[in-house]
Amino acid sequence: MATLKDVARLACVDVSTVSRALNNTSYVHPDTKARVYAAAKELGYHPNVMAQALRQGKRHTIGVVVPRLHLAIFSEILQGIEEEARNLGYAMLICVTEDDPKVEKECLNRLRNGFVDGIIIAATGKNGRLLRDIQAGGIAVVQLIRRQEPRMSSIVADYEALGYDGVKYLYNKGCREMGIITGGLHLGSYKGRYDGYRRAIRELGLEENVSQCDVWPANSFEYGYECARALLDDNGALDGIIVSVDIQGLGAIRALSERGIRIPEQVRVICLTGHSVGAMLETSMTSLELPAHEMGIKAARMVIEEIEAPSGQKPAPQHLTLAATLAEREST
Repeated sequence: MATLKDVARLACVDVSTVSRALNNTSYVHPDTKARVYAAAKELGYHPNVMAQALRQGKRHTIGVVVPRLHLAIFSEILQGIEEEARNLGYAMLICVTEDDPKVEKECLNRLRNGFVDGIIIAATGKNGRLLRDIQAGGIAVVQLIRRQEPRMSSIVADYEALGYDGVKYLYNKGCREMGIITGGLHLGSYKGRYDGYRRAIRELGLEENVSQCDVWPANSFEYGYECARALLDDNGALDGIIVSVDIQGLGAIRALSERGIRIPEQVRVICLTGHSVGAMLETSMTSLELPAHEMGIKAARMVIEEIEAPSGQKPAPQHLTLAATLAEREST
């Protein structure tokens, strides 16, 4: 394997000149730089990125920990993170946990012992102590979609407003027996949606219909399917279903279809945290859609700002709450 000395010998320069030319750390005459590049190419020289990172104190890499990618808002958020990180000179490593706290713990330990300067995470809520320890160790942490640690920056939506607005929207469409499919209420995002739903239901003098299932994870087709079946079994007069995320809505629509229930004539369906997939369904789904790409861009900027802040001048935690936009479609 070629070394820096081999490149210097072939290019007829000293080792420090090769280092400066390849790393662009200071001026090197263009002709000299061209000889260095040609020598490196001829020898097949590749810099030791890990050694560089240790010398510089930065890896220029961000770890992103999310519950899932398939048919989830996180796929669009990740595009925003990757785009902005690349623009700012950073790479991205992705870990998918399926909302399993053990998998999340393994991911976090590998990231902090490996090659990242910062972590963006949609956490399960079960590894708070570990996240605090990681942040105390000098690795920047930004919470995404789920805010659980007040001393860590975050980017979320106003979930209570989403739940409240979802009920009011269906009520104005004529629904009086509305059920909500939620997830674990230990997560602020699910609890916020439920709290908003409950507040609106009580204001309107209606009865709650809440469904949580043993199927896991909550942000899955199977969960939405089983919870919708449970809502239908419990309330034969059900005329509206509110789902927390699009993938649950896909399952709910399947459950309604199997029972021959027409959408939206008999039951209307709305998603409280939608993204582009809602428009692609055979029965397109009305959603309160989050600006996923923008959330990703802001998360990348936030974590990199913290990474690059001088020691002793780290920014105070920032908490951004972004608004959703109603996208009316066939399901309502």
